[in-house]
Amino acid sequence: MFSANQQESPPLYYNKITCKRLNDGELLFVCGDSRHLSAAFLHPFLYLSQAMCQNLGDLRVTGPLKDMNFSIPEGGGVRFIYQFTSEPPAVSFRATGEKDGIIDIVPRTGILFLNGSLDWETKAVHRLQVESLDEKGNTVKGPYTVTIYVEDINDNPPEFDQIKYTGVVRQNSRPGSNIGTLIATDMDEENTLNSRLRFKIESQVPAVPTSNLFFIQQDTGILQLTSRSLNKRIASNYSLKVLVSDEVFQTICDVQVHVIDINDQIPIFEKSDYHNVTVAESLPVGTVILEIQATDGDEPGTGSSYIIYQMKEGDPNNTFIIETDSETNRGFVKVNKALDFEATPVYNLVINATNPEPLVLGVQYNSSSLTLFKVFVTNVDEPPVFHKTVYKGEVSEDIPVNTLVMTVEAYDPEGDTVRYSLKGDVRKWLRIDSTTGQIYTASTLDREQEEMYTVEVVASDPSGSSETLPLDVNDNPPLLAMDYPPFFCHPLSGGERALIQADDADEQWWYSTFTFSLADDMNTRNNWEISKVNATHAYLSPKHANFEEKVYNVPVIINDNGKPPLERKVNLEGILYLMVVYHDYIS
Repeated sequence: MFSANQQESPPLYYNKITCKRLNDGELLFVCGDSRHLSAAFLHPFLYLSQAMCQNLGDLRVTGPLKDMNFSIPEGGGVRFIYQFTSEPPAVSFRATGEKDGIIDIVPRTGILFLNGSLDWETKAVHRLQVESLDEKGNTVKGPYTVTIYVEDINDNPPEFDQIKYTGVVRQNSRPGSNIGTLIATDMDEENTLNSRLRFKIESQVPAVPTSNLFFIQQDTGILQLTSRSLNKRIASNYSLKVLVSDEVFQTICDVQVHVIDINDQIPIFEKSDYHNVTVAESLPVGTVILEIQATDGDEPGTGSSYIIYQMKEGDPNNTFIIETDSETNRGFVKVNKALDFEATPVYNLVINATNPEPLVLGVQYNSSSLTLFKVFVTNVDEPPVFHKTVYKGEVSEDIPVNTLVMTVEAYDPEGDTVRYSLKGDVRKWLRIDSTTGQIYTASTLDREQEEMYTVEVVASDPSGSSETLPLDVNDNPPLLAMDYPPFFCHPLSGGERALIQADDADEQWWYSTFTFSLADDMNTRNNWEISKVNATHAYLSPKHANFEEKVYNVPVIINDNGKPPLERKVNLEGILYLMVVYHDYIS
């Protein structure tokens, strides 16, 4: 290939391009007009192969600047597209738009060319604007629209959406039964020969009892049976090689077909009647009340032999459920919802046994797949139930007698009338309306005798069943639940901490929660800190290591969940002395 000639040539109106062969077989593109022929080289890229020269000659693509459309096959590398001829005062051309680094124009000659390969799959249309310019770069004509349509060529092989397909078919299935569909795609242009696909079975292993047991529709990829010859005893699995092809390429994938037993046997119960069982209405949900068994003669471990038990009749609300042991096909009848004697005292159940796989044509379930079972539900005299677990009230000690303090409520599950009474009212301060559950003061209250007063409310039904609701009175301050005082070894190195625990003697109907804090004095807060660990524990830590070796008093405040607050001081002996001041909030 020749190198570029760098000498300057006189200005020319380039309206002609010729191709000359040199002595050594290389080609030289020479540009000039009819009056002046010049050996000036357009640009280094113009030294092209013989094929390029032939392309230009064959196309004869030269003409004035105007709107134009071109249709060019993808691929192919460097090529000429067209040469625009200039009209004075135009001396050059400029192209803008979707050149994408592939399409360009030679400014002085107006040759529109490709310096790379077009790709239809990447971009099917390129739109450019071409204009002619004078010596000063001003537009003479244009811009005109030049549209390049990329023609798709068959350069993509078809691809399956899976590397391997697996299908299942029952033996003795009728001819034409669908096994599955193979799906393949081609990236070439749709609805053209480039992307039109054809399916074909290349091989079948084993080829028994015949070699053409399967057929695939060439246009859709649907795999089907050709006859009733499948027999699991002869072959339980087949391996197929399936080919998909377009006009140029082809791709092969594997297909595995498993032959399974047909469902020609129905489940048969070992008993046609399991008689009855009597259960209390309080029986917990999930309790097994009966075990049942049916058998199936089809191939074990398949959908043809697995048994599903269901309540066919007598249980519209799904009060019971039956679970199957997949190994033994044994069924377990369980309580699925709470039993209610008042709602349904007796269940007359009909249970059926079926398979998840459909039965073959001509075989039907019959009475052998049904069994009977009766459930008697007995009444349980349940005690009344309070609407709340705890009732709490707060009153002033100077309230008048017969003042309403609170109202408690309970109901009887059997619907009987509930009556209320008090238990533990040792000071006779309260009374309760046996019908409404309203609690009143019966005499003058005295906080100095009892800061908090504890009683129990009893709810009873006519049968004598009762439920007692204790009301705890928070009259005990929290205290440290520790057998020894916290201490630290002198000298301190930093990071030491001692675990302290609080407790409360009050009966709690919720989890005890304590808050730990230091007393509000400057000395304590400058030298100590306290951090909560959980609801009942905290860490006490020195803030620095500059302590003398002696006993210290550290006042700690512990709050519980009651009110009003109570206070207790405890002296704990040790290297560091801890004084705990308790504030117990009673409610």
